[in-house]
Amino acid sequence: MRGEAAGAVESVFREEHGRLLAVLVRRFGDLDLAEEVASEALEAALVHWPVQGVPDRPGAWLLTTARRKAVDRLRRDQAYAARLAVLQAETDRAAPPPADDGADIPDERLQLFFTCAHPALPPEARGALTLRCLAGLTTPEVARAYLVPQTTMAQRIVRAKKKIREARIPFRVPEPHELPARLPGVLQTLYSLFNEGYSASSGPDLQRPDLAEEAIRLTRVLHRLLPAARETTGLLALMLLTHARRAARTAPNGDLVLLAVQDRARWDRPLIEEALPLLPAALAGGPPGPYAVQAAIAALHAEAPTFATTDWPQIVALYDVLLTLTPSPLIALNRAAALAMRDGPEPALLLLDALADEDELRAHHPYHAARADLLHRLGRLPEAAAAYRQALALAGTAPERTHLQRRLRAVDPAA
Repeated sequence: MRGEAAGAVESVFREEHGRLLAVLVRRFGDLDLAEEVASEALEAALVHWPVQGVPDRPGAWLLTTARRKAVDRLRRDQAYAARLAVLQAETDRAAPPPADDGADIPDERLQLFFTCAHPALPPEARGALTLRCLAGLTTPEVARAYLVPQTTMAQRIVRAKKKIREARIPFRVPEPHELPARLPGVLQTLYSLFNEGYSASSGPDLQRPDLAEEAIRLTRVLHRLLPAARETTGLLALMLLTHARRAARTAPNGDLVLLAVQDRARWDRPLIEEALPLLPAALAGGPPGPYAVQAAIAALHAEAPTFATTDWPQIVALYDVLLTLTPSPLIALNRAAALAMRDGPEPALLLLDALADEDELRAHHPYHAARADLLHRLGRLPEAAAAYRQALALAGTAPERTHLQRRLRAVDPAA
């Protein structure tokens, strides 16, 4: 019974943490206090549930317990209570407080999404706060996600909370007229988290599936909260279609497997089937956004029976649209890769050489790897070897380095 109860606590807390924290912040106006009493409620559950059994409404039990602990703490600390009263008054002007009736936890996570991704916070802090507050990860878990020391991440989170407190950043959903300016920051935070999971920046593994799945879970939450936001729909579709290929991207020994030779039978069809119906809503109703266009590209890959039969002309055309929406050297790099499949390596190499002065690409190992592959296909082996060496020097994960070393040996056996 004790083991089952502990598992139930962990499961409920992971699922309800964001909502629990959101309603506590909304009620008391202080993120630190909300986190502390939420943790105390979890500790209380670990003590009581193994003895009394898991309650019928565990989320409501946690919320009621956390509220009582917060009230007790404020009664003991009058100075703290006075400071919070000022913050609460400011928060109450933005929206009415939630009813304190012990009902199931209200879903007020949307305000936390926008608080954690507020433009006043440094970019590196936004994703960390999102994982800490909405995903319920501990500080050590967030530090591992970002591959930084625990002390560095702890300081980053403390500074972000201090910024929220001192700048009086309100815990509220932006007004409708503010959403167009604020929502992209939230989506970019979620996409950055997903990308680190899809393609780790460093370490022994190519992917961090746990991080990618957490980003997908949070994006599903945001999509439920903002179902009419087309770019949220597009981002969810893009993540699902991309993550569907995760099992085929690595061999059993962990080596990188390129898209061209992936076993498509290993692609996750349920994720693809979840994503495809989202595309019409993301693409309709006006000019599409960047995430919707990228999702459309990913859908063409997902629907193609083989790499060779992929609709490369359509993919190039979609990259043309994407470049008009968000001009970027990285998008130009991806377009060149698709162009190589449509028109051959020579025109694609001309495009990549034209991008050689872009700082963003010079430090990006896929750029050098793409050039090396095109040079290899053209038979320019010494140049290909030099490009592979540049890519190898910049690659962050062990599987990428192993793959590039193998490609280098193919053009320069002496390597």
